[in-house]
Amino acid sequence: MADNPMLKFVGVEQDYPAKRAPGDRKGDFDEIARAYAMEKAEEQSARCSQCGVPYCSVHCPLHNHIPDWLKLTAEGRLREAFELSNSTSTMPEICGRICPQDRLCEGNCVIEFSGHGAVTIGSVEKYITDTAWKEGWVEPITPMRDRSNQSVGIIGAGPAGLATAEYMRGHGYAVHVYDRHDRAGGLLTYGIPGFKLEKEIVMRRVRRLKDSGIEFHEGFEVGKDATLEELRAKHDALLISTGVYKARQLKAPGVGAPGVVEALDFLIASNRKSFGETVERFENGELNAAGKNVVVIGGGDTAMDCVRTSVRQGAKSVKCLYRRDRENMPGSQNEVRNAEEEGVEFVWLSAPQAFEGQDAVSGVKAVGMRLGAPDASGRRTPQADPGSEFDIDADLVIKALGFDAEDLPGMFGSPDLSVTRWGTLRVDHKTMQTSLEGVFAAGDIVRGASLVVWAIRDGRDVSGHMHSYLKAKAASAPAPAKKKAARKKEAV
Repeated sequence: MADNPMLKFVGVEQDYPAKRAPGDRKGDFDEIARAYAMEKAEEQSARCSQCGVPYCSVHCPLHNHIPDWLKLTAEGRLREAFELSNSTSTMPEICGRICPQDRLCEGNCVIEFSGHGAVTIGSVEKYITDTAWKEGWVEPITPMRDRSNQSVGIIGAGPAGLATAEYMRGHGYAVHVYDRHDRAGGLLTYGIPGFKLEKEIVMRRVRRLKDSGIEFHEGFEVGKDATLEELRAKHDALLISTGVYKARQLKAPGVGAPGVVEALDFLIASNRKSFGETVERFENGELNAAGKNVVVIGGGDTAMDCVRTSVRQGAKSVKCLYRRDRENMPGSQNEVRNAEEEGVEFVWLSAPQAFEGQDAVSGVKAVGMRLGAPDASGRRTPQADPGSEFDIDADLVIKALGFDAEDLPGMFGSPDLSVTRWGTLRVDHKTMQTSLEGVFAAGDIVRGASLVVWAIRDGRDVSGHMHSYLKAKAASAPAPAKKKAARKKEAV
């Protein structure tokens, strides 16, 4: 009987792909980690304990079959590993790059609990599908049957929308994706910097969907180019997956001064530059950190993206102010370590009180914080510590305080579209359908600002509900109406 290729965690140490030296990586927006070689991917996969209750899968929002594709990788059966990985996720190589594995799969790995260090799940996941692309195993979608007499409209080409488009095309429907940006991908394209997710990784996914027959309407703004009602009349079902883009505001004296900018404006400008575009607000220095003392306010992943982008743009200094301590920040600890290696200074337990400067911001007046009793969410409430005020020089202040939903009923010209008190879309959670018949919603516009992996999960779930809805709709339509509908689709 052949030796078991697994259970090597006692004799084989945890080993992530080597990171480029901070001095090298600060000069560009390329990804910071090198890829595994096949032998190293097999070796690290073989550390998996194949435990009876795979907590890695349980804590993955997609419930990926992680132990199974680790075993296949360890055995050198990489194509099978890819097919299994791809069976539960539409973007495994993207999740392998940007998921906070330290909080999800790897953070719940059984051998991590035993002190041997988690299996490097994210790095192996990235390696499997990157290899699949290189070898030509990733092919356009082949529909299970032709249902193109029914069409689906998807508003928003972020991860939830792209995942839904893939599944619905797989079911055979005609799929149209509408997005207000000139490139699909949402925050994958314009919000996440290249050092975490190189843009070609996203663009090749979009090209595959286009090659599969999905029609993209880029630069299309619902409410201006067409109302929601007009799209409802055109399609048999709609999905709203716009994400949440309205920046949360900070109330403090001087917050409106030139040089105090929104995180997303800053990141979009940087990512557009990476596509070779001319960006006026970057060229005139407004959204360019070069030579400046930069202060980023916030402690989430967006704040980490901003501080590390500022370093690469040539900032004179970069500080991150966060009102809680390191242990209570929402962002990835891996990102904090990467930022510290690149020269970012974290000022924990601090918050801005005012912004100084006449014609432009010149500094931040801040105060030290302390953590009080837990609030309703269970997190300890930050409170100002009297007498702990201090000043920080700043030529550019970036507000990274999170995002809320935009006023979609107003933007879309659809006042009957019901929202929650947070502005997110209200859905029937059994069907994921909104208050409007045949209009579904998924991703951050329903759950609030969250992780890419949850958006993909929502896209997978809503596609099942939409498929059931469309099958029932087709079955209940009178025969003449079915023929008329088919002619209508052909004319579109």
